[in-house]
Amino acid sequence: MLDAVIKAAGVRKNYLSGDRTLAVLQGVNFSVAAGESVSLRGESGSGKSTLLNILAGLDRPDAGELFWDNEAAHRLSLGQLTARRGRFLGMVFQSYYLIPEIDALANVLMSARILGSVGAPERSRAALLLQRVGLGERGHHLPTHLSGGERQRIAVARALMNRPKLILADEPTGNLDERTGDEVISLLLEVCAEEKTALVLVTHNPAHAKKTARQLLLQNGCFV
Repeated sequence: MLDAVIKAAGVRKNYLSGDRTLAVLQGVNFSVAAGESVSLRGESGSGKSTLLNILAGLDRPDAGELFWDNEAAHRLSLGQLTARRGRFLGMVFQSYYLIPEIDALANVLMSARILGSVGAPERSRAALLLQRVGLGERGHHLPTHLSGGERQRIAVARALMNRPKLILADEPTGNLDERTGDEVISLLLEVCAEEKTALVLVTHNPAHAKKTARQLLLQNGCFV
């Protein structure tokens, strides 16, 4: 296997529910090779979103280790995680999270703006990414003037803006109809392959999961 672009070892996460402790993740081991696509499935409450949040550095594990490109992410401060995250990974969510007051091109550029660099090269890349996701002529349209599928395509372009090594996609078709969802998943896999970007896809859809190179099932906080 190629070097792991992300690796979790012995990750545990508990939450308090009243006077009970819920073991959401129970010693999870997980890794993704550079350029690899992996899907995560599991019933509601199985720990999928918790694991994705830990992989993204948005939540801390109670125990275990997390490595981003061989760097011990679990030892970084919150500020260091935030600074590193913008270049290391991109995220695609179910609800798009586009800024409604700015157009499609500006939304894609937000990833670069967060890193403090928006010049001619970044604008050119954003325009090329919009063209690649089939929205080259829609760059100056506001998100409210676009369909759900078009909004998610913008979100895919935004996630790839900074040339990340990894994309984390959390139920990216949850708000889409079946046909549009299929198109978005195919597009996501295609552009990640072209960019040589690893992909972790959380999905409830078995057909979407089968499109990735590797499929994993999370059950009761463990892979089965």
